[in-house]
Amino acid sequence: MFPAKKEIAMTYQSSISKESIATLPTVAFDGKIIVVHSVEELEYAVDFLSGHTLIGFDTETKPAFSRGQIHKVALLQLSTDEICFLIRLNELGLPQLLVELLNNINIKKIGLSLRDDFKALRRRALIQSDSFIDLQDVVLDYGIKDQSLQKIYAILFGKRISKSQRLSNWEATELTPAQQLYAATDAWACHQIYQKLKQDV
Repeated sequence: MFPAKKEIAMTYQSSISKESIATLPTVAFDGKIIVVHSVEELEYAVDFLSGHTLIGFDTETKPAFSRGQIHKVALLQLSTDEICFLIRLNELGLPQLLVELLNNINIKKIGLSLRDDFKALRRRALIQSDSFIDLQDVVLDYGIKDQSLQKIYAILFGKRISKSQRLSNWEATELTPAQQLYAATDAWACHQIYQKLKQDV
C-alpha cells in the first residue's frame, strides 16, 4: 500500500496535452508475448504469474457499434517486466484456476479504470476487487490529475503509448502482431507506472 499523501516526496505535473504527447517518442513492450489459447497454456501462465507479487492487468473487448449491443471480455492481459500473457477469454471462458489467480490477495494486479473491467469480467465469473490497485486512485496522491493511461505514462516517462488498435476486433480468429503489441503494452505500462511511483515515495 502507498503511504498517506503527506509522506510522498515526489510530485509531477498535473496534466499533459494531446499536442505535447504527439511530440514524444513512442514506447512499446519489448518483452515476450505469449498468446494463451488452451488450458495447458493457461496452466503454464498461472504457474509463472503465481511466482510474482505484482502484475500489470488490462482487458480488451470487441467494440460495439450498435445501440444495445454488448460483448463479453475477449482478452485478458497479465504482464510482468519480461513476459505478457494474452489470455483469450472468448475461447477459454474464465476457468477456475484463472479466477483463483485474479482473486489471490497476495498477488497485486495493477490496472486503470478498473470499475469497467470488473463489470465486464463479472459477466463471466465472480471477481473480487481486494487484490487490485487502480492507478487512477494512486496518481492523485502524486499531483497527477490526468486519468488516461497514455497521459499518465507520458507524464512519468516522457514517452508515448500508441492507442491505434483500441477499436480493433478482439474476437478475431488470430490477433495481429499490432494487436498483440498494443494489448501487451497496456498491461505492461500499468506495471511500470506502479513501480515508478513506488520508487518515488
